[in-house]
Amino acid sequence: MRDKSRIYPDARKGRGAPSNEVSQRFNLQDREIDGDWLDERDIIGDGAAKLRTDVTIEYPKSIISYNQSPDLPFDRSINAYRGCEHGCVYCYARPTHAYHDLSPGLDFESKLFAKPNAADLIRQTFAKPNYQPASLAIGTNTDPYQPIEKRYKITRQILEVMLETFHPVVITTKSNRVVEDVDLLAQLAAQQLTAVAISVTTLDPQTARLLEPRAPAPARRLEAVRALSNAGIYVHVNIAPVVPGITDHEIESIVAAAADWGATSISFIPMRLPHEVAPLFEQWLESHYPERKSKVMSIVRQIRGGKRNDPDFHSRMRGQGPWADLIRTRIGIASRKAGVGKAKLKLRTDLFRRPIIKGSQFELF
Repeated sequence: MRDKSRIYPDARKGRGAPSNEVSQRFNLQDREIDGDWLDERDIIGDGAAKLRTDVTIEYPKSIISYNQSPDLPFDRSINAYRGCEHGCVYCYARPTHAYHDLSPGLDFESKLFAKPNAADLIRQTFAKPNYQPASLAIGTNTDPYQPIEKRYKITRQILEVMLETFHPVVITTKSNRVVEDVDLLAQLAAQQLTAVAISVTTLDPQTARLLEPRAPAPARRLEAVRALSNAGIYVHVNIAPVVPGITDHEIESIVAAAADWGATSISFIPMRLPHEVAPLFEQWLESHYPERKSKVMSIVRQIRGGKRNDPDFHSRMRGQGPWADLIRTRIGIASRKAGVGKAKLKLRTDLFRRPIIKGSQFELF
């Protein structure tokens, strides 16, 4: 493996994206690497400025996003944060930062947005007479338990509203920090109102440090699987994404480990490289696995119909062609051997009760 700083001098130790230099959409302006989002005086050993994580507070007027995608088992979701400090280089959510005139590269993992009024907005939405409950997904875009959750606790506040209203909720995360909310999750689980999906990409700590530099180590995630399972919470492990030529050789090991640590079900998603993620991932390959770049991208194109990404419904989550079929077959065989299956949990909606908003007419009753 090469030293990525020799190829991309603006790369930062402990960060996933090698640079901010990706094709720019939405009229993004070219930005200087030494802009005000760098610590001006914080210099690390190699002479490069250390990248600071900045958090901007925002107060949206609505918080629930709805979708009609046939690929997803839910029609509504919440994201407490924009951007993600975990820095996973393959993250399909990176392009969303372009809407803020920020780079999907280093900006995505260092310039974050938090929504501290999320719980209040949810409560107001649930209180509307025409609101009908259905499973609400948290963490489908950016991780609800990334490091800044320790300070803001927005995800925990959302879960408190879920418990208050007996509303079903599903969490997706790469972090063992989810265990800090096991008290709330266990109460929700006792009413069949929650499930947690933990993403495990690799079991190798070194590979994880390169792919997901600020996400908890794989061993920590498996410990979280055990802790949640022991608390009576349905735990699903998602091998997401499967990175061909980098992590696909671990499929059987990940399935076996997930089962050993208490997962009830398992699934996988082949790596997706939408928009700016594709050139960022190729930069990452040049930095860390230059000898594999050609092979990896060849397999990616085979899985994605000859392109670096396939945005079409159905195939975007499953992949296509012999490579995708092979991964699916291996997952199936390994799952049967390990005694885990596909997710079949159905959460309850019949327990839902509307919250009482302070100052509303309903507070009189």
